[in-house]
Amino acid sequence: MTRPRPAVAAAAAMSGAVDLSALKQRAQEPASGEPSAGGEWTVEVTEANLESEVLAQSNRVPVIVLLGSPRSEASAALAATLGDLVAEDRGTWALARVNVDTNPQIAQVFGVQAVPTVVAVAAGRPLTSFTGPQPADQLRRWLDSILDAVAGKLPDAPVSDDEDTEEAVDPALAAARDALDSGDFEAARTAYQGLLDGGATGAVAAEATASVRQIAFLIRATGQPQDAVLTANAAPGDIDAGLAAADVEVLSQQPDSAFDRLVALVRGTSDDDRAKVRARLLELFELFDPADPAVIAGRRKLANALF
Repeated sequence: MTRPRPAVAAAAAMSGAVDLSALKQRAQEPASGEPSAGGEWTVEVTEANLESEVLAQSNRVPVIVLLGSPRSEASAALAATLGDLVAEDRGTWALARVNVDTNPQIAQVFGVQAVPTVVAVAAGRPLTSFTGPQPADQLRRWLDSILDAVAGKLPDAPVSDDEDTEEAVDPALAAARDALDSGDFEAARTAYQGLLDGGATGAVAAEATASVRQIAFLIRATGQPQDAVLTANAAPGDIDAGLAAADVEVLSQQPDSAFDRLVALVRGTSDDDRAKVRARLLELFELFDPADPAVIAGRRKLANALF
C-alpha cells in the first residue's frame, strides 16, 4: 500500500504539527454552508462547525480541507476542481472549504502560510498537505493514494455490503497496527518485520514494508534535537546538521523545505558526502506517494543538482 506524507501509520507522531483540537472547545452549533461545487459532499467550514464537519466527519471518510481566499484566483480554480472530483467520488471523501479571510483562527491552526493550502484529515489527524494549484490528474492520484492509505482504518467508516464476507484481519497484522496506533514504534517495527520474515505477501507485505520504512524514519526523526533546523540554518554546509534538520522538517509536514535543504547539500558536496546526502533524500522521497507534488519537484531538483 502506497501512503502519502507519512499517512495513517505516522499520523499519531505527526499530529502535533497541526493541533486540530485547539478549536474543539470553541465549536458551537454547526453552521450551514453555502451551495458550492461538489453538492452534498462539500461544506463551508467555520469555527462553529469545524468539529462536526472536519474532526468528526474524518472518522467516517477522509476530509480534504481547502483553505483559500475569495481574493485568490488559484483558490477558486482549485475549489472547482476538487468540487468536481468529490462529486465523481460520491461520498468516499468529503470536501471542507475554509475562507481564511473570515476564519483566521482555523488558518492559524493549520499553519497556513499561503493560499490555497490543502490538508487531508483522517481520524481527526492531518495526513498530508500541499500548497498551490495542482492539475486535476495529479489531484486524482493524490486523492486515490489517501483513500488507499485509510481503507479499513477509520473508526466510523460506513460498512459496505461486501464486508460481511471479507476475511478477518490477520492477528499479527492487527497487533502491528495496534502497536503503531498506540505510538509503540519499536513493538510495531518488530511486529511488521515479523510479518515480512514470515513470508507475508500481497497487500500485507506491501503494508509491512512501507510501515517498517516509516517507523525507522519516525524513530530517527523523533530523536533529533528540537533546534535542529536552527542549527542547520546557522551552518548550511554541515551535512549531519542538514540531515537532522530535514528529518525534523518532514516530521513537521514541511517536506518541501526538507527536500530543498538536501538538494542544496547535494550541490555543495562531492564523492562520499554527496552520496550520503543523496541516499537520505531518496529515502525521504520513499515516505511519500510518488505522485505527491513535493516529491515530483524534489526529484526534478535533485536531477538538476546531479547533472
